Formats: sequence, structure tokens, C-alpha cells
Amino acid sequence: MNDNPEKRKWTDELSVEDLAFLKRFALASGSLKALARGYGISYPTVRLRLDRLIQKIRILENAEQVGPFEQRLRVLLADGKIETETFRALLVEHKKEMEEHNETANRPD
Repeated sequence: MNDNPEKRKWTDELSVEDLAFLKRFALASGSLKALARGYGISYPTVRLRLDRLIQKIRILENAEQVGPFEQRLRVLLADGKIETETFRALLVEHKKEMEEHNETANRPD
């Protein structure tokens, strides 16, 4: 049970498609071959989908270690919606911007 009602669970952050995939995975008793047959796709495609979902869950579980922007970037990367190069470039620029903002905020008037 969650002691902090304000804190969202990782399951709250998953898409409808992610939750449907997890449900079908459980109903297939964790068999990727059965899941691939059910979806009518190849085993490697199902494996890739599962690997991305695992990565996404790990990101969501560790959300407190990064800010919301970085978390969103990491989820987009895990979903295959942005390339690794794009992720790295955006993250570098975001961190630079945050550092500049913090330096400006900490300057004595």
C-alpha cells in the first residue's frame, strides 16, 4: 500500500497500450512465443517491446532521482520515440540551462 497518496505509482504512468501488453504477457504465462503468436508478430519484435517496457518501468521507478523533464526524455527514449543522439543532445542542453538558471538565481543582488 502506498503511504503517500500524492506520489503516483509507476503503473499510473504507463500508456493503455503498455498496460494491455502487460496483461497479455501475464495471460500468456510470460511466454514471449505465445505473445508473439497472439499479436501476429515475430518473437524479436515482442522481445524488443518487452525490453522497452522494462526500461520504461525502471525509469518510472527511479523518477525521484531525476527531474520531470529528464524523466519524460527517458520515457520517450525507452518508447523508441526519440533517438539516442537526440536524447543526449536535449539532456546536455537542459542540464546547461538548469546550471545557468541556478547560477543566476544564486547571484547576490
